Amino acid sequence: MKRAINPAELCRPVGFQHGWLVESGGGARTLYLAGQCDYDQAGAVRHRGDLVGQLRGAMANIGHVLRDAGMTFDDVVQLDFYVRSRDDYAAARREIGAAWKTLCGRHYPAMAMFMVVSLLDPEALIEIQGIAAQ
Repeated sequence: MKRAINPAELCRPVGFQHGWLVESGGGARTLYLAGQCDYDQAGAVRHRGDLVGQLRGAMANIGHVLRDAGMTFDDVVQLDFYVRSRDDYAAARREIGAAWKTLCGRHYPAMAMFMVVSLLDPEALIEIQGIAAQ
């Protein structure tokens, strides 16, 4: 069985779902998380020009999807980060680590980072997608 997960706190998805929860007969549950930026409910980027603020916002949006699927950050098994500037990410690494610890403690899923030329919204500095499982 599968069902779309679209929290009320997030912008209304058009042409996609914020998450897909797949449940198998053996009780296994896998949540596929769509890429999240630091969007408000209207779909506008918050924290313009602030990579750490946008990371916190994107992670908060992921948290809403996880919550609505009955999961937490402890269930996240993979995250992919898409950033527009590797140098900006490296410069903010300490602040990003502090933000991570606040949200996820010492849980570290499999991760990858990709530097991209642009994201859909030109104001977005980071997008995060992933997979969670129980």
